[in-house]
Amino acid sequence: MDPPEEYGVAVNFGTTDFGSGNKPLSEPREAVEDNVVEEEVVEESIPEETQVTPTEAATKAEEVMTQENAEAIAIKKQKEAEAKAKAEAEAKAKAEAERVEREKREAEEKKRKEEAEKKKQLDNLIGGVKNASGTTDGGEGPDSQGGNKGQLDGDPYAPSYFGGSGPGKGGVGYGLGGRGRPSKQIYKQDCNEYGLVVVKIEVNRQGKVVNAEPGIKGSTNTHPCLLAPAKKIAMSHKWPADADAPTTQIGFVSINFDVGQ
Repeated sequence: MDPPEEYGVAVNFGTTDFGSGNKPLSEPREAVEDNVVEEEVVEESIPEETQVTPTEAATKAEEVMTQENAEAIAIKKQKEAEAKAKAEAEAKAKAEAERVEREKREAEEKKRKEEAEKKKQLDNLIGGVKNASGTTDGGEGPDSQGGNKGQLDGDPYAPSYFGGSGPGKGGVGYGLGGRGRPSKQIYKQDCNEYGLVVVKIEVNRQGKVVNAEPGIKGSTNTHPCLLAPAKKIAMSHKWPADADAPTTQIGFVSINFDVGQ
């Protein structure tokens, strides 16, 4: 107790927030020392951050993954480049094929137009059947079958056939491919025979008839009194010279003889 008992009178005061009965305490209770238990404060230690050093295996694994990624990217780029090159090559080949096909069509169309123009000019020149007036049941040629004998693409110097110039004394028809119009003389027959005499002729490059054979196929009268003057008329023909012509060119002369007077 403070102060100790021997130094004074002990007085009991109510010093608590609770109590019971009506008899106060005669003696103060002994003070009870509160045993304060001090809790040991444990300081929480925060672990220091330590830098983890990757192991050698982890480093190698990371390097392998990086290398694989680079290779995959390179392969992907290579495939993309190959696909692009293939597409460009296919497009180029397709364009080339289309160009060739287009040029082929244009060439065919040009050829068709040229042939049509050539035929039109030929029709205009000879009075083609399409534009001709009159009957269409005629024909020309030494054969028995109807039609106009000839070839559009034939040799310009090839043996040719020309019909007569029509009825009439001394009428002459002539034909020598590619040599133009000839000069000639007319000889009359010394008899009352008449008709058509066809003469086969051979002409040199100078345009001179070197041989004549009268009365060949196509003649309507081969009487000797007609064959002689027919040969003389054929031999009198003279065509323009042509250095590009064959050495000996075959042609025909048809002569219509009328009744002699």
